[in-house]
Amino acid sequence: MNKLLLRIGNFFFYYRNRVFPLFMILSVLLFRPRFPNGSYFWNTVVDLVGVAISLIGQSLRIATVGYDYIRRGGKGQQIWASRLVQGGMFAHSRNPLYLGNILIFSGLVMIFNAPLAYLIGIPAICFIYACIILAEENFLRGKFGAEYDAYEARVNRLWPDFRGFSVSVKDMNFRWKRVFNKEYGTLFGLVLAAIGLRAWSLYWVMRAAARKEIIVTLLMLIPAILIYACIRVLKKTGRLDEDDYATIDQ
Repeated sequence: MNKLLLRIGNFFFYYRNRVFPLFMILSVLLFRPRFPNGSYFWNTVVDLVGVAISLIGQSLRIATVGYDYIRRGGKGQQIWASRLVQGGMFAHSRNPLYLGNILIFSGLVMIFNAPLAYLIGIPAICFIYACIILAEENFLRGKFGAEYDAYEARVNRLWPDFRGFSVSVKDMNFRWKRVFNKEYGTLFGLVLAAIGLRAWSLYWVMRAAARKEIIVTLLMLIPAILIYACIRVLKKTGRLDEDDYATIDQ
C-alpha cells in the first residue's frame, strides 16, 4: 500500500501545477452551486469566509517564499533537493506551501458552494497532497538521513506551530521582490477564480435577477488584470531580480 501511495505521489508531483486548475475546471463543469438554505445573505457570508480562508492560504505561501528559500520544488519535474531547508516557515511546518494550496482550494470551493465539490473536491485534493508529501518525505529521508529524522521529529508535517516564529526569522530579510516574482501568478489565479466562481454561482442560482451584480463582480477583474500585467512587465524587464535568486517551484 505504501509503495502505491509513493507512486501516486510521484505521479502527481510531476503534474502538480496542473492539478489545481484542472480540479477547479472540472468542479465548474460537473457540479452545481447552491445558496445555503436558499439564502442570498448566507451565500455571501460563506463566500466571505471562503475568501478569508483562501487569503490565509496565500499569506502562508507569501511568508514561506519571502523568508528561507526552498529548492525542494523538483528538478526535471522530479522530486529533488540540494539542501534540507529548515528556516523561516519551514522551522514551523514541513510543508507550508502545500498547506497554503489546500487552504486556497478549500476557500474557493466555499465560494463555489456546490455540495459535491465539498464531498469530492476537497478530499481529493487532500489525498493528492498527502501522497505528494509522502513521496517527498521518502526522498528526503533517503538523502538526508539522520538530519531529516531530527527535522521530522521537531517540526509538524503540515499545520504550523508558530511558537518562536519571531526568533526563527529575526536574522532574515523578507524578500518582497522574490514574493512578487514567484507569487504574482498564484495570487492572480486566486483572484480570477474567486471572482469567476462568485459570478458563476450567482448566474446559476439567480440568472437574470443577478445580472447587475454579476457585471459589477466581473468588472473587478480589470484592476486585477492591470496589476498582473504591471508585475509581469517588471519581472520580464528584470526589475524584480535578486542577486541570490534561485528557482522555487512548489
